[in-house]
Amino acid sequence: MFTGIVSEIGEIVSTEPDGAVVRLVVASAYDPEGIDLGASIACSGVCLTVTGVEIGADGRTLTGFDLGPETLAVTTAKDWREGTRLNLERALRVGDELGGHIVLGHVDGVAEITAREDAGEAVTFRFAAPAALAKFIAVKGSVCIDGTSLTVNHVKGNAFDVTLIPHTLAVTAWGERKKGDRVNLEVDQLARYAARLAEAGDGA
Repeated sequence: MFTGIVSEIGEIVSTEPDGAVVRLVVASAYDPEGIDLGASIACSGVCLTVTGVEIGADGRTLTGFDLGPETLAVTTAKDWREGTRLNLERALRVGDELGGHIVLGHVDGVAEITAREDAGEAVTFRFAAPAALAKFIAVKGSVCIDGTSLTVNHVKGNAFDVTLIPHTLAVTAWGERKKGDRVNLEVDQLARYAARLAEAGDGA
């Protein structure tokens, strides 16, 4: 479980196909002593299992992950290449502050950035969400996009806007995002359950 509060920006240093799996190595400033094999780290919103940890020649921590067929099919991971920067978050520990919202790291679908508007130091992004997910996105509600907990400003059909403040742009990989980019989208779990309860009440 995660919160959508990015704690580090990682950089992919290698991707290697191995049958149906892609082996990924990500460099970061995380302390390797605190990363156990089998631990979960959200990589741009995708919960991945640590398969290896070592120190690189440049002193950065190199963390290995395996991307399975399902992950490659339903997320942007199939587009990741050497040099791609990822928003990272370690799994939530009991007693940690829940600064964002409850995020599972289970990507629901891929959205597309349809507009980027820079206003001073803040940036507003507009997204087109998959039609099946649009009903879970509401004004003032939370969404997790590329591993970042964000508040929805406006909604119209399957389009919605969020605004990123300077701090968020500085500590995540969002500053380099542009129109046409595809991003991982996880809807708020509370919205999902509320919609399911409403369907049950209608006899669905």
